[in-house]
Amino acid sequence: MLNLKATIDDNSGFCFGVVYAIQMAEDYLDEQGHLYCLGDIVHNDEEVERLKKKGLEIIDHEKLAELQNETVLIRAHGEPPDTYELALKNNIQLLDASCPVVLKLQNRVREAHNSENPIIIFGKHGHAEVKGLVGQTNGKATVIETFDELDNYALPEKVALYSQTTKSTKKLYALKEELQNRGVEVSFNDTLCRQVSNRDIQLREFATKYDIIVFVSGKKSSNGLVLYNVCKEYNTNTYFISSKSEIDTPWFSEGKTVGICGATSTPQWLMEDVKQYIETI
Repeated sequence: MLNLKATIDDNSGFCFGVVYAIQMAEDYLDEQGHLYCLGDIVHNDEEVERLKKKGLEIIDHEKLAELQNETVLIRAHGEPPDTYELALKNNIQLLDASCPVVLKLQNRVREAHNSENPIIIFGKHGHAEVKGLVGQTNGKATVIETFDELDNYALPEKVALYSQTTKSTKKLYALKEELQNRGVEVSFNDTLCRQVSNRDIQLREFATKYDIIVFVSGKKSSNGLVLYNVCKEYNTNTYFISSKSEIDTPWFSEGKTVGICGATSTPQWLMEDVKQYIETI
């Protein structure tokens, strides 16, 4: 054994929005034994598999359109208006676990659209939360994921800038500055989730305390990628894994300290599982 000393970051793990969605799903499953969920309830395959064993069935929008008289969970990412319209039409009961932070952002985007302001949303193309935001504008908002995309967009004189709640604070403010440098008047809205953006700051300190950082996250998690890159910036000995099976023993050497952290979509039990495994190497 290498006598590794592993510590889990106290601030890592599910954000309150994910906790709420999973608790809602588990309460329903305990009573009914089966529940449809529109999209992965959380961007972590390990946690999704755990809930599937309890009776959670993941469906897409195509499957939703086929359902009648059923109950469907809306996850924390939120949904566009047409999902609610379809549910009403098909007599589908929605268990709405949309994060309050996301709902507030959707309202602000919708109000800006109603005021006929051109809207840019800084976010990941195809991400569930971003689709929900674009839906508030009848599909008219422009999504920017990388600054290079600005070259393909005929910039108006003025835009309202919003962001997916889990994007990088640094990059959001850099996008605002880039737009202004291109002569655009920006109505700026910092719509980042503070529980997420504060983890950015907390992880900078955490990453420097240990010889090695093991970052645990689902590969689909946008938040996971952002926070992993924060750790990697402050500690080059940072490794990304989704489960203990991806741990590579040569990463470690005798007596090293290991910090274990994760995304807002990373369950505590998974980080505990990784810790126990590392301590047996």
